[in-house]
Amino acid sequence: MNTSGRWWTSGKHLKWLVPLALLGVVLAAFVMILLDTPPRMRSGPFDMRYEPLVLDSGQPEHTTAGTLHFLGAWEITSPEQSFGGLSALYTSADENQLVALNDKGIAFWLPKPGVQGQARAKILPLLDYPNPQKQYALDSESLAVDPSSGKSWIGYEIFHRICRYSVGFRKVEQCKDWPEMRRWPKSSSLESLTRLPDGRFVAIAEGGHAPRGGRPMLLFEADPSDKATPPPLKMTYVQPPGYHPTDVVWVGDNMLLVLNRRVTLHEGFTATIALVKLDGAKEGAVLTGQTIAHLAPPLLADNFEGLALEKKDGQRILWIVSDDNFMFFQRTLLLKFALPEAF
Repeated sequence: MNTSGRWWTSGKHLKWLVPLALLGVVLAAFVMILLDTPPRMRSGPFDMRYEPLVLDSGQPEHTTAGTLHFLGAWEITSPEQSFGGLSALYTSADENQLVALNDKGIAFWLPKPGVQGQARAKILPLLDYPNPQKQYALDSESLAVDPSSGKSWIGYEIFHRICRYSVGFRKVEQCKDWPEMRRWPKSSSLESLTRLPDGRFVAIAEGGHAPRGGRPMLLFEADPSDKATPPPLKMTYVQPPGYHPTDVVWVGDNMLLVLNRRVTLHEGFTATIALVKLDGAKEGAVLTGQTIAHLAPPLLADNFEGLALEKKDGQRILWIVSDDNFMFFQRTLLLKFALPEAF
């Protein structure tokens, strides 16, 4: 199968690829419910491969997406059966690796890519998780990390639950279900979660109803897994028309970047990145994002769900990863961009 960018962006293939992708996702979820089998419990090293890509196959010299400067892109492949479905991403300038989480409760430590070639990575199922009764309930979709302590917070759909984990996801320390999330759709809820440097947290629902056609957004003043944390501020994030928020990161100066995804018959999967200012954060606030980048054909585009930011040598670097839904016609793509010095 030709996996070049030109093949995937041809209109005649998109006419059947998109409906097939949507049908495949629904069928996969239905099969998981019927089988009700526990997640595959294997941990340790595994082999993977980075295959470098250009941002625009028609114009290989293309190096910008909106205000973002293109630094690299790779397709990740692996013979490891559990690899795929990546929904959340984290990176630190202090470590030469990325931490990815898929929607089956499995964590992956991936070496940051070089130019090309084989690499060794590590896999770890979340052996201690918030007591799901069925495999489909183990829907880990979002991740936030405290770089000082190494502790992490995972947002679970289905349960609308946020759990805090010890370093390396070895143990669940505590969890909380918030009543403010009970009306969120079960399978499109806690898709976006991030921790601010002052200890506050932001959570954004992928679906649901909010003013101006936006999505419910919560601002916690402290650890959202702690029962002592006061109720969050209820706000609204207004996403670009037709899009759904899939991840969020803090970029400084009281601003967030939100990754948004859309799928249409005409373009297939596309994504936008929006800048959101928290200056007006208060109960009932409606926050509208300013689009700073658009990932759509002829640029690389897929089901982008994970966003991570690192600061290295004075530069802010943005990583974006796609969820292949374990479908043969989708890919796990990793993109790397430099943010502008100022927005």
